[in-house]
Parts: sequence; structure tokens; C-alpha cells
Amino acid sequence: MSAYYNEIDPGAAAWLRELIAQGHIAPGDVDERSIEDVTPADLLGYTQCHFFAGIGVWSYALRAAGWPDDRPVWTGSCPCPPFSTAGRGQTCPECGGRNNLCHPRRTGYFICLACGNSRYADGRHLWPEFSRLIRECRPDATFGEQVAGKDGLAWLDTVSADLEGSDFSVGALDTCAAGFGAPHIRQRLYWAAEDLRPADGLANTDCNRRQSRVEIRPICAQSNAQYGQRPDGSVTRLDRPGPTNGFWRDADWLYSRDGKWRPAQPGTCPLAHGSAARVGRLRGYGNAIVAPQATAFIQAYLDVRSAA
Repeated sequence: MSAYYNEIDPGAAAWLRELIAQGHIAPGDVDERSIEDVTPADLLGYTQCHFFAGIGVWSYALRAAGWPDDRPVWTGSCPCPPFSTAGRGQTCPECGGRNNLCHPRRTGYFICLACGNSRYADGRHLWPEFSRLIRECRPDATFGEQVAGKDGLAWLDTVSADLEGSDFSVGALDTCAAGFGAPHIRQRLYWAAEDLRPADGLANTDCNRRQSRVEIRPICAQSNAQYGQRPDGSVTRLDRPGPTNGFWRDADWLYSRDGKWRPAQPGTCPLAHGSAARVGRLRGYGNAIVAPQATAFIQAYLDVRSAA
């Protein structure tokens, strides 16, 4: 039993190895090569495979959802810059412009608004490589995530078409981290896929249970209105997570100059001068998925499977 983690960022890869050593995520090996260089033979013998692994939150979320380390699964949060507002600032190779739109009909391509160039692809669009490995290795279950919005939905259309064309069942959910207690929206598309073919590649006459499209229902947490005290002693009403949502239950609440209270994760010391490795930690957290959000999605998938 072993997990495979694919992550090209050296800092995140070192972070993964430390998390493995401390037992926080499934034990396994970290591969720092690009996914473009990974072959199916490289994945033989691994029970779980995590691509674009970051700091291992998919493995952590699987455990939190009750998914054992010895149950096969693949995960992958493909790079989001080609489909996010922040990612549109790359330079056009023809005119050097940095005002781009995602191509409406060619996933992974940009249109430069300055010169109209629409023939160049974004090298960060790595779904074709992830899709290649999924089609060739055919994992029983695969989980993924991508930014939401118009461009993200177009990306999901490509994912669904590719997988369903290769006899996989696909289901998805558009959800936000705020629904699980986080103090930000972080709207994301979570998707799951299942292999509809039997292991021997022959037609499966007993797979009616898996022929239907995977349907994941949203699970959103509730928030309670509570009261907080300003530094001057006056009281103000604020919305903060209640007992049903413990993600920010023990948060450090900061009073801001605009009159609003904002929660910060305990111990992060966001305003502390000299906080050790603060920039590196924030970079890792910022590129990671939200664990309670992913956990709820996996639990919803397991509920669907247990009811089938």
C-alpha cells in the first residue's frame, strides 16, 4: 500500500515529504517531474495517485471523509491560471499584450484583445496530460477541482466530454468555501469520475449500478449571528460560524478599520512581524484546496455510493 504524489514545486514537494513523515497524509513517494513526463508504468504498484498534489490536502480530505489509505483513488486539481482572472495576464507572443480572454471554443487557448491573436495555447493547461493517464490507467474513482465561473465551466465541459467518451461516468458540483466556514468565497467546481469498464476490458453486463451519471448533492453549513466587542467597548453584530460549523469556531477575530470583524485561523499570526516562514506558508495555503470543502464532497460521493 503506497501513495504517489506528483508535484513540480520544490517547496511543496518538501512539504509533502514532511507531512508523510509525520503521518498526516497517506504514506508514499513524491515525484517532482512534470506530469508530461509521467508514464503509466511509473504508477504501477501505487494504490492512490495524487497529481498537482500541492501540500497534500486531497489525501488529508480523503482520510477526514473516512476513505482508507488502502482504497484506490486518483485526485488532481489541474492548474487554474488559464481559467482564472489572475491567469489572463500572461504575455501574448505576437504583440506582448497582457489583456487576454479564454477562447470560447478552444479550451486552454487565449485570445489577445490587443491584436486578436487566438492561435496560442497556455502551457499551464495540463488537463490533456491528466486525461491521458486516466484513460490509460483507468482508476476506479477520480476526484478533481477547478475554479468556477464561465471559463471553469467550459473547462469542465472538456473534462466531461473526454471522460464520458472513454466510458467514464462524471458528476460535478459548484460550491464555495464560505459554505463550510471559510471567511472567503473561493468558488470551485468539484468533480468525480468512475470507470464504467470492467477490469478485463470486456463488456460488463452487471454494471447497471454504475451506468447512471454520478450525482453529488451540495452540503452547506449554517452560520449563526453572534455579537462581538470593538476595542472601544461598544458591541456590534457580526456573522460568524456557530457550533454546527467548527472550521472557524476557535478563530482569532480581528477588528478592521472599515468597521468589520474578520476571522483569522488561530496561530497563523497574519499581522505578526517576523512570523517564521510566513510567506512560504501563505503561498502553500493559497494554492491548496479547502479541506472541509473537499471532505464534504467526498462524503457526499460516498453517501451516493452507499445508497446505490
